[in-house]
Order: sequence, then C-alpha cells, then structure tokens
Amino acid sequence: MIVGLVVAGFDYVTVDLILQRFVEWPLWMQAGAPAVGLALAALSLRYLANGTTPATSELYVQAFHERHTRLSLRELPGKMIAGITTIGFGGSLGLEGPSIYAGSTIGEQLQNWLRKYFTRDEANMLLTAGAAAAIAAIFRTPATAVIFAVEVPYRDDIGPHALLPALFASASSYLTFVAVLGTEPVLTLGRGIVPSLGLKELGGAALIGLLAGLGGRGFAWLIRRAKSISAALGVGWRVALGGVVLGSLIVASVAVYDAPLTAGPGYGAVDWVALQDEAVAVVALLFVLRMIASFTTLAAGGVGGVFIPLTVQGALLGRLVAGLVGQPESGLFPVLGVAAFLGAGYRTPIAAVMFVAETTTGVGQILTEVSVGERYVVPALIAAAVSQLVAGESSVSTFQRRRRLGHLERRFTLPITSALTTDVLTVPPDATVTEFVWAHVMGRRERTVPVVDGGRYLGMCSLEEISGVDRSSWDNETVDLHMRTDLPAGRPSWTLRDAVAAMDESDVETLAVTDADGYFIGVVLASEIVKLDEILDETGG
Repeated sequence: MIVGLVVAGFDYVTVDLILQRFVEWPLWMQAGAPAVGLALAALSLRYLANGTTPATSELYVQAFHERHTRLSLRELPGKMIAGITTIGFGGSLGLEGPSIYAGSTIGEQLQNWLRKYFTRDEANMLLTAGAAAAIAAIFRTPATAVIFAVEVPYRDDIGPHALLPALFASASSYLTFVAVLGTEPVLTLGRGIVPSLGLKELGGAALIGLLAGLGGRGFAWLIRRAKSISAALGVGWRVALGGVVLGSLIVASVAVYDAPLTAGPGYGAVDWVALQDEAVAVVALLFVLRMIASFTTLAAGGVGGVFIPLTVQGALLGRLVAGLVGQPESGLFPVLGVAAFLGAGYRTPIAAVMFVAETTTGVGQILTEVSVGERYVVPALIAAAVSQLVAGESSVSTFQRRRRLGHLERRFTLPITSALTTDVLTVPPDATVTEFVWAHVMGRRERTVPVVDGGRYLGMCSLEEISGVDRSSWDNETVDLHMRTDLPAGRPSWTLRDAVAAMDESDVETLAVTDADGYFIGVVLASEIVKLDEILDETGG
C-alpha cells in the first residue's frame, strides 16, 4: 500500500501535471525543456540525494545479489525528483526506473527493521516484494510485476523465496494505485486488425524474434556505452550536450510527425503506431530517433528506466515487420515486437509475454472469435523464444547474473586469495629428513610442507612420503629425494572452485599457490576453506 501511494504520487506529478502540459507547449519551450530537466536532475542528485548516481532499477538487481549494497531512504526523495524532472521535461526514459527504486528501497528498509524474523535464504524477500509492488502500480499489470521482479535478477533463472510476498505486495499496490488514479491502461497495445493465426503470422513472429534479438543486443550495448559516457563526462558537458541533442530530436519529430514523439516515456509513440498507416521508412525513422533519444538521456545523466523504451522500440519494430509483410494495419505484429524486444533487452521472456497478455486483455476486437491467448500469447511466446536465442548473454542490466547459485556454489566463486595463507614456513630441498621431522612434523604439527629453493616452488614433502624411510637414514637423506613434484599448483587468478577441484583430483588437503614464473606465494588448506565458509555464514557474508 505504501509503495502504491508513492508511485501514484510520482506518476501523477510526472504525467498529469507536467507531461500532459508539455505536449501543449510551443515548440521552442519543448526543445529547451530537456536541458532544464537534466540540469534540475543533476542538482537534485547532488544536493538532495547525497551526490549519488542516476541509477534506479539497476540498483534493485545489484542489491538483490550484493549484500553490502544498501538502498538509502535518505536518497529516495532526491532520486524521485530527478526522475520527475528528467522524464517530465522530455527525457526519453520510463517511469518504472524511479518507481522500482522506490519500491525496492522501501521493501529493503522494512526487511532491515524486521530482520530477526527472516532467515538467510529470505534476505531478499521484501526487497523483491517492493519491486513487484512498484511495477504493478506504474504499469497497472500486477501479474507482470510479480514475474518481472523475480525474473530480472537472472538471465536464465528466477529469484527464490519471494513469490508469495511479491503476489500480496503486487495486488495491494495495484489496488491502491487504481483507487487513486483509476484503471486506465498505460499502453494501448493490440489495436488494429488481428488476423487469424496462420503460417504467415507465425513466420512473422519468428522474424520479429530474430530482429528483436539483434535489436536487443544493440540496445544493451548502447545502454552500456551511455552509462560509460555519463560517468566520464562532467555534469556541465552532459547537460549541455544532452539538452542540445534531445531538443534537436524534438524539433525533428515535430517536423516529421507533427508531435514530439521522441520526448518522454514513449506512450505517444505507441499510440501513433496503433493509429497511423505510414510508410515503412517513416516508422524506421522513428525507431532510430527514439533509440538515439533514450541513449542521449542516459548519457546525459538522466534518471529513469528502460523498460518502456524497450517496449516502444518493440512496438515500432513490429510495425516495421507488419509493413514489410504487407499487413501495415495489423495489431498483432506490434504486440509481438513488444514481447520479443522487451524479453531480449532485459532477458525476461516470461514477464514480457505476460505484459503482452495483460496490456491486450479487454481490447474489444480480440474477444470476438477466439481467446486472447490464441491471438497474442502463442505467437508472442514464439517471438520471445527466438529473441532469447539470438540475444545470447547480452542484457541492459549490468548486475544480472546468469543463474542462481546455491550456498556452496556462491562460496566457490570467491577468489583463491580469500583462503590463501602466505605466512608459511617452507623447507629447503637440501634439508635432511631429521630436520623436516623435528622442525615441521614435531615442532609445528605440519604433515605437508612446501619445498622451496630461492623462492621457487619445487614440490611438496609430506609425512606420508617419508614414513617409509628407515630411521637410520634420516640424517643422510634429504627432502628433495622424497618430495612429490607431480602435484598441481594454484594461481592467484583461481577461484575456490578451481582450488577444491585440484585438491580433490590429487587427493590432497594442501595446495601450493605460485605466480606465473613458479615463485612460491602461499598455500590453501582444505581446513581454511571450511573455516572461511563458517565465518561468512555467521557474519551473513
């Protein structure tokens, strides 16, 4: 409920109070507005959000995986104001970014206050629930919200232990939001003629999936480049250059489409796709202009999300394919474009298909002959599946992980240096067996000792290797005669998984670690790996 009220207020101020007036401003005001919005966003982040970065929904994914990442309530007002000024004044980003940040921040704070009631495996429960609540409110799509919140942390998996809380949070937030602002859908997908499904339509779905996969890869690359540029440029240059480019795009959009379709989240562009019967070249131009606008807004330090920009690009791509196959009036292909492009960009195919199902439900023409599922969801699944194969490992999210790891698997991804012991007493190769026994076995209770000569690692000498040496020969035989040189040596670049695998293969409990030139660095003990796991478990690491 709290998240629903916060998101409702954010949506009302950004859309109803600013954006709806923005489209009525004279062209010179529209062209100059993005620079003003970016400047206000930069000031808000600096003075109201403790100088934090423009990142919003990306911080939810980071906090989901990294326990040291904390979402601050003190920074929340500044981030929300920066989102209002960025998007309300013509920045080409989505409202879902600040909304997800608000929901996940509130959820995490509640979890911190109530942490004694949650186990380690439930550490992200309310964080995920808060994100789901925000998405349910801002898009009026409660089912999509639940799936997206648990799907977006991973490229090929879903988050655990949060489904039921996310369901409750999503439903309550949605009801709160619509009680304040009504149930009018955010996007009007699915308008136009919807043909019966045939080979042409299914083939078109596969083609859209192919193009969306390629487009999603390109969009993800642009997002990464935009973030790099934003971090490298000074605030003044970012605002000035971003304002000029965004203003120029608005002027071009008004000249071609008689509306500032490059400004704001892109709701107007989706409506234009549904209502206009323009040539393919005109649609392709808008596709390029919108992509440049989103890239520029991010590079200029704007605050917002990329969920809606991905959706808009998908709708435009679908309209392009519809024109190419001779069905420009089709309402099916833009919907398939949304499912494929959104799924490929965020690597959330299930959420993308559910988003299509929820945003097209209730459109009159799709209920006349067959169900919504047959008309939209089935070809959307095909388009989304193909786009996933083409997109590969690319994603607009920097902190997404490929799949969920178990408790021990997470430990095994730690660097070998986390269990490395460097304060090691080695034995020279010319030491006698007597010296080895008295100095190491008896004196230090060490059963296995590295043999090092002039800093270079030679092998391992263990009690088992010398146990067969006659006692009378201890003073005459040296360690190098009994050391093992066939054992593996670790490298500083290894993970604990590599170390454990090498130790298991050689059936040893001590692994020497050397540099690339063979010089001794230290050892990793099996007992130290177990001890590290116990320490991290107790400290919540």
